[in-house]
Amino acid sequence: MRVGKIRRGAATVAALASAALVVAGCGSSDDENGTAGGTSPGEGKAECAQLTSYGDLTGREVHVYTGIVEPEDKAQKDSYKLFTECTGATVNYEGSKDFEAQVVVRARGGNAPDIAYVPQPGLLKTLVQTKAVKPAPQAVADNVDKWFGEDWKSYGTVDGTFYAAPLGANVKSFVWYSPKMFKANGWTVPTTWADLIKLSDEAAAKGIKPWCAGFESGEATGWPGTDWLEDMVLRTAGPDVYTKWLNHEIPFNDPQIATALDRAGSILKNPKYVNGGIGDVKSIATTAFQEGGLPILDGKCAFHRQASFYAANWPEGTKVTADGDVFAFYLPGDDASSKPVLGGGEFVAAFNDKPETQAFQTFLSSDTWANEKAKATPDGGWVSANKGLDVNNLTSPIDKLSASILQDPNAVFRFDASDLMPAEVGSGSFWKQMVNWITGQDTKTTLDEIEKSWPTS
Repeated sequence: MRVGKIRRGAATVAALASAALVVAGCGSSDDENGTAGGTSPGEGKAECAQLTSYGDLTGREVHVYTGIVEPEDKAQKDSYKLFTECTGATVNYEGSKDFEAQVVVRARGGNAPDIAYVPQPGLLKTLVQTKAVKPAPQAVADNVDKWFGEDWKSYGTVDGTFYAAPLGANVKSFVWYSPKMFKANGWTVPTTWADLIKLSDEAAAKGIKPWCAGFESGEATGWPGTDWLEDMVLRTAGPDVYTKWLNHEIPFNDPQIATALDRAGSILKNPKYVNGGIGDVKSIATTAFQEGGLPILDGKCAFHRQASFYAANWPEGTKVTADGDVFAFYLPGDDASSKPVLGGGEFVAAFNDKPETQAFQTFLSSDTWANEKAKATPDGGWVSANKGLDVNNLTSPIDKLSASILQDPNAVFRFDASDLMPAEVGSGSFWKQMVNWITGQDTKTTLDEIEKSWPTS
């Protein structure tokens, strides 16, 4: 399961990586309208309607470069079968754990793939600055306008130009819990922050430390703490302030951010609340994030705030359903009507405007591909913010819940802020200072130290 926080720093060392050879797409002669000419193999088929205008692409190849590797790559490849049937073109898939460093080297070296799946808007901006990335064609822009919200389109836009449509997504605004514990105690899923705190107090009164957490993640230790603050900023200050904060239009130590960190502290630094089944408050710093929620299974903890991808960290055999061993609910705010959602995702960047490249971009931005991908992922672990995705095509209950949250008309999505901040902050001081904070440092010092690290240019 990809965890963007852990992988984020790789792009900053791109200049040190060595370039790799890329298998180029087939050469061709296209007409003045940018199509291949001829009759598309998908002509007359409803599911191919958006792709027939690109002509007959038989024998052509689209080279895709991505950090999505095995075993997740199988579902990706299987989801392209309809594209080949509709166009005649094939997809050459290259997954690499070194993607984030290598893709920049390739773009700068004139050796870019046709398509890259970019996991952070900040990395997309870096690639656009190489001048190798092409603006998205109108068909892609039209699909994004139809199937995604303005917030998602903005993450694929650099300096006013739209380059990259969203691909997959994840939801981070989740609280994991035990349905069995809820049933035994007569609890219901809270829909407001006040309800969540009331439940926490009830659990504590029963002798259960209600919350468990873990910030340890090797060289990326601290990133789970940044998620906590980001979710609190969205709930106490709102999405507009969140955007100003991540862009440094307000300082990192703005009073509104201090309020948000104090709210996180009302749980994480409360000795009556944490660290259920593990230790005291300071134990959060040394508890691996993968293990942070496991005490829920033993009834030693009631809640664990972590993203949808945490589903992969439960032991084999754990039933992850609304009536099973564990499940998750949306992390509520002060009222039930507003739905700020923290998350992440990938974006499709193209390095040329060949017909086969544009056809594949169009396919990936459509509701058709979103449903093909859902059906090609029978074991779950994937979701999209595409509003044309039929939730019934998803098999995993947590994926279905994620999709329903992303498709909620009241939901306002915001990308993980630390993934968008300068590396000195987002994967540097922010991580470090959240560890210092959870081990005893006060809110003011924590935010002041992060603010000092923000680059001046």
